[in-house]
Amino acid sequence: MDTRTATSRRAPLPSLTAEPADLLVVGGGITGAGIARDAAMRGLRTVLVEQGDLASGTSSISSRLVHGGLRYLEQGNLRLVFEASHERRVLLSIAPHLVRPLPFVFPVHKGDRVPLWKLAAGMWIYDLLAMFRNVRRHRLLGKRGLLRLEPMLRERGLVGGALYYDAQCDDARLTVATARSAVHHGARVATYTCVESLALADGRVQGAHLRDVLGGETGTVRARVVVNATGPWTDGLRRMEDPHAAAILRPTKGVHVVVRRDRVGNRHAVTITSPMDGRVMFVLPWGDLAYIGTTDTDWEGRPEDVRATHEDIVYLLRSANAYFPHARLTEEDVLATWAGLRPLVADPGAAEASDVSREHVILRGSHGMITIAGGKLTTYRAMAAEVVDRVVSDLHAVDGRPVPAPAPTDREPLPGGETAEIEPLRQAGMDLGLAAATVDHVLRLFGTEAAAVYNLARGDQSWRRPIHPAHPAVVAEIVHCVRRELAETVADVLTRRLHLSYETADHAVAVSEKVATVMARELRWGPDRVAREVAAYRAAWERGQVP
Repeated sequence: MDTRTATSRRAPLPSLTAEPADLLVVGGGITGAGIARDAAMRGLRTVLVEQGDLASGTSSISSRLVHGGLRYLEQGNLRLVFEASHERRVLLSIAPHLVRPLPFVFPVHKGDRVPLWKLAAGMWIYDLLAMFRNVRRHRLLGKRGLLRLEPMLRERGLVGGALYYDAQCDDARLTVATARSAVHHGARVATYTCVESLALADGRVQGAHLRDVLGGETGTVRARVVVNATGPWTDGLRRMEDPHAAAILRPTKGVHVVVRRDRVGNRHAVTITSPMDGRVMFVLPWGDLAYIGTTDTDWEGRPEDVRATHEDIVYLLRSANAYFPHARLTEEDVLATWAGLRPLVADPGAAEASDVSREHVILRGSHGMITIAGGKLTTYRAMAAEVVDRVVSDLHAVDGRPVPAPAPTDREPLPGGETAEIEPLRQAGMDLGLAAATVDHVLRLFGTEAAAVYNLARGDQSWRRPIHPAHPAVVAEIVHCVRRELAETVADVLTRRLHLSYETADHAVAVSEKVATVMARELRWGPDRVAREVAAYRAAWERGQVP
């Protein structure tokens, strides 16, 4: 089968401008991708544009969790916990390769902000709001039981805790899979395509003037409805519609640090409350690595300038060391960091950044553009459905068309998630001669689409070779990402598709030229473009910024 189909690559600008769309979605994060998927499944002519790569903003630099939200329970937001618990079940079903159950240990020490009785009550409510349909029910544990699960935890002052279940996700790949599902249903998705200005007609926003960031071409896409799903860039796009629009966001910065897991010694995900400010945070497993996060501080700069500071890193390391005193983590242990912005809706009643609500709002601008702001990764699918409900209502009012039934986004698997049964694919990878670690890696990232990666490796033996000597990914995966996953740059592949940026000590800088060379054959780059790609990738990491 020829995997290089027109629908597997980003849509060229002329294809966007050739005919009017029903819906233009601006923003290729998880929310925008979810809206495009839902709309396309309802039969709307849908275009999605993103100024960078899919998930290149907040949606690839989260805590990688799909969870009900114990902290929201503490705040008394039962409705959000109930909705998030339902959406967690849905995502475990439609994307089992990208959203996986994860056991969490929550230790309690004397003097902690959350005492044991309060944790016990919260655990019962948490399972109740999940309608007792969580992966497993929680277990309350005494000191000895907790130390059997996590022997490296600080024993002094430990009084007990709980074992409970949530889910971990590959946030970037979940976004890519959602966008690819939208493409499968007819949406046109154009990454590296920025909005220069909005197109007005009859006093309404009816499209946008676009520029191809990679090629420089410009054009105008016409659309009956435009949705702003740009996350931290929300207020900027709203001011293209109305220069006097008041800001609606209160962005807060979240930072994570990556260390070797054996330096910490955690066997599970561990929920902790920072001794510095009482904030709930996590020490999370990721293969041989662990990542610690997150911070929650106000940010007033440009979204593209956000990065981890010395103070952020020290805060995270000190918080983890308080629970794992044998680790004695220092900045020299940090292999990588990532920092992103939560596009939270401003709440005048919230004094602290961590108190700002994670609820979303949907607004209509002065010239008709629909904006969605706030929310969280876990509930993106429900948020998308709510937005598309408004879109189809607008379209019905404009031209009288029938209102389509809701899309079955909760039942149709995302690409690679067609089945949770992957043992036959595991055996197929071993039969091909791939290392066991490579097979596990391919299955974890691609699910049932591992078969497509195997086909590439079968056709060209050189594509079975590792990309990096310290990582299980192989060259065939680069080709797959270009042909099937809308990857356009070296950073798209190394950072958001295959994660070598975070999972190798040198951030995969040493193999960036190798990756660019493979991509050049697929995308017909010349030597100048290869050199620019390598230079841009290396420069980003030298600045301490995720490319």
